[in-house]
Amino acid sequence: MRRTILEGVFAGGFVAVAAGVLFARENPATGYESSVYAGTPSATWAAFALALAIAVGTAIVCRGWYQGVGIGLGTLTVTAIVSLPVIRNYRYAGMGDAMTHLGWTRDIVGGKLEPHELFYPAVHSIGSVLGEVGGIPVERALLITMVVLFVPFLVFVPLVVRNVSGSAAAIGFGAIVSWMVLPVNNVATHMGVHTNSNALFFVPVVVFAVVAYLRRRAVIERLPLGLSPFSVLIFLSGVALLLIHPQQMVNVVVLVGAIALVQFLARRRYDDHPMLEHPTAYAHAAVLGLVFLAWSASNERFRDAISSVVYGLFAADVGAGTEVGQREASLAEIGGSIGELFVALFLDAAIIGLIVGLFVLAMWLGRTKVERETAAFVTYLALALIPLGGILALYFVGTPTMAFRQIGFIYVVLTILAGVAVAHLAGGLGRFVTRPGANAIVALALGACLMLGLLTVFTSPLIYDPGQHVTDQQFSGYESSFEHAAEDRPHAGLGYDPYRYDHGLYGLEREDVLSGATIETGEVDPDRFGAGNYSGAYHGVDYYLTVTEYDLTREVDVYQELYYSESSLAELESSPEADKVISNGEFSMYAVDGTE
Repeated sequence: MRRTILEGVFAGGFVAVAAGVLFARENPATGYESSVYAGTPSATWAAFALALAIAVGTAIVCRGWYQGVGIGLGTLTVTAIVSLPVIRNYRYAGMGDAMTHLGWTRDIVGGKLEPHELFYPAVHSIGSVLGEVGGIPVERALLITMVVLFVPFLVFVPLVVRNVSGSAAAIGFGAIVSWMVLPVNNVATHMGVHTNSNALFFVPVVVFAVVAYLRRRAVIERLPLGLSPFSVLIFLSGVALLLIHPQQMVNVVVLVGAIALVQFLARRRYDDHPMLEHPTAYAHAAVLGLVFLAWSASNERFRDAISSVVYGLFAADVGAGTEVGQREASLAEIGGSIGELFVALFLDAAIIGLIVGLFVLAMWLGRTKVERETAAFVTYLALALIPLGGILALYFVGTPTMAFRQIGFIYVVLTILAGVAVAHLAGGLGRFVTRPGANAIVALALGACLMLGLLTVFTSPLIYDPGQHVTDQQFSGYESSFEHAAEDRPHAGLGYDPYRYDHGLYGLEREDVLSGATIETGEVDPDRFGAGNYSGAYHGVDYYLTVTEYDLTREVDVYQELYYSESSLAELESSPEADKVISNGEFSMYAVDGTE
């Protein structure tokens, strides 16, 4: 392709991204949106689709500077998609842990909490700084923080692949797979203000430092005391990851420890191997492990997390199998299935995982032409998946949420390996068809996976989980409800405990903060509520019931009245047991008299 034509194509791609952002910005959310995809104008999606089509094609076909521009175009487009809550002026997004993180950030801004008093203060500290420096609300600052911590994933995955392989094709394919955002599974990892998920996107920075340390051995780069600059980068990036979320730091320690163990075994087994020329990672694994233990051992949250895993291992009714069975039964009642949900959430991940697994097996059996240096790095990362998989097995039995978080980390590693694997797949196809034909086939397959991955990067009714968009009306409604409510009267919701809003609005560093359950649970009993027994639906006591547009969308439209029916909600309006005391269009609160 002639240079002028190619540059014109790139210009069109960047103009498309700019136009898509402009269309989205000119159409902000005016009320609660159950799907950011449906709420965003079609023109935006058309523009982003054009930009991604150009990015995929040029990342595969072009080399050198132009390949970098193509990767940059794709990175910019995916970043714009992830930034849609910011671009479309969402007040906030996230009603669970995200609200608690918002509360801690408010406490830091208000001087009620020092960052070092938190177990993982990085997200809150960055949000505080952005809010203070930019003069923007804390909610918006945290949404921007989410984007800031996401970008390193898109930037460093192709950089790691470049150090692992050096193949231009592998770099391009690695970049495309990173755009699928496979670490997000919307079971336990999410695109939002969720520190564990935010930490996943920083992991490639640490992996880049490790790979660069192993590969680049110039003596003139040494610092005093014989330290490599990349050793310093490993320690600094490891500490940064620890402060974002310690669980992912544990996985990095296991990863580096596995590399160190492979090096030790290679030195005992081989006389001539690329691994023998790599500097050892023994000290790095030990130092990172000690840093983690020093930070975590005395922390109560860490001890509680360990206790919950141990309890789950021995409890008969805890585990991913139990949870999957419960989800399958609920989905069947509303016309869905686990198979359908698997396709939406995990099909692209399963395809990439299968490609990587077959490639690694073929490489170890000597069926591929891989340079010895590249094979060494692939072996490092592939063998590290064994202990990481062992941790996954423990989590799977003990705590399902932790299991799916572990899958998120594993897919960070698989995303890196996918660049090399898909490049060899395309090369293999080139022996049966022309090389351009092989590239076209792989590009189409990756494009389909990319579309599926980006369609599920945010929650939406497509995966039976409406978006957790928090509007101004919801915030103002909860603020009024907490300020004017009687102190001895608990708050309850429909399948959702309102205490998180108390965290988000007022922080957690005060005496009267609501706990994780106002009495025993913050949810009204669906059976009694559905039968019209509003007085007895919440432990028989007087209570406040909050109903938001999010609740109605989830229970009526998405869950199809599985737990709470539209008729029972309508009858609540005229019930003598309930008195509507707050209403603003998207938020209603009822004072309900109990039976006791």
